Amino acid sequence: MTRQHTKVFGWTLAVVVAALFCVLGGWQLQRMHEKQALLAQSPVDGGAAVSLSHAAASPQELHWVRERLRFLPGTVLLDNQLRDGRAGIKVYQAARAHDGLTVLVDLGWLPVSADRVLPPVTAQQGMAELQGLWAPAPSAGLVLGPALAATQQPQTWLATRIDLAAISAQLGLEAPGLASRVLRLDPALPLGYVRDLDLLPNTLTPSRHLGYAVQWFAMALAVLLIAVVLHWRRRRH
Repeated sequence: MTRQHTKVFGWTLAVVVAALFCVLGGWQLQRMHEKQALLAQSPVDGGAAVSLSHAAASPQELHWVRERLRFLPGTVLLDNQLRDGRAGIKVYQAARAHDGLTVLVDLGWLPVSADRVLPPVTAQQGMAELQGLWAPAPSAGLVLGPALAATQQPQTWLATRIDLAAISAQLGLEAPGLASRVLRLDPALPLGYVRDLDLLPNTLTPSRHLGYAVQWFAMALAVLLIAVVLHWRRRRH
């Protein structure tokens, strides 16, 4: 490889790596703005409850939903959910309104033992008067592998992330499948398990995303500065 080819290869590599770091920094900034927009919404008034169809008509807004829903067979256990420093799962089950709209209901959190044996879960059945927060599902994070895996419990799947399309297919729901957000049940309701209405559970805060963005952009700048210094030294020699 000639000296000219070496120089071109070095600059190309530096630019590609710096561009990759900038993309990662931009993604962190995007996540920061998304979470800031979510937290900036007005607190939801439990006295101003709306129907599920009303909430689905404006999916990007927080709503307090109250409606009578019928639970559907099939339970989804979201893995790697921390609560008070303990590892556990979140229990989800689909429920359908009288107009056919189907939503994934967050029934709460259960601890998982150190040997990773899943706790027994009893699926909800029949009709129930439900209320809770219409909110985004937990962030998927880094997407690796299939979203769902079968468990030893019948009609129960372990999920690495909430993939609404995959869950709809697994439950055999016809189009359009599950609603774009989940219903996080009111902690005061007697059914389900321990839960809260924290908008950013098991995820980074906006300030943490900003910190990571600054780090990625700084690394991109450092790569370009190193390339400039190496180029300058070669010219001197």
